[in-house]
Amino acid sequence: MTEQSIYEPGMIVRHPSESDWGLGQVQSAVGGKVTVNFQNTGKVVIDETRITLIIVTFG
Repeated sequence: MTEQSIYEPGMIVRHPSESDWGLGQVQSAVGGKVTVNFQNTGKVVIDETRITLIIVTFG
């Protein structure tokens, strides 16, 4: 059984230890790998079993 990711395309996130990457938008979340397009770094694939991204909410 595959666990569903807590991340969904379109979510805005931050990397917990790479604040200089800026905000990132989740592009996809498949098989424990989350692809995020960060403002200052571009696309990065995150292993969500090792890193918990910070979900950013506005409002």
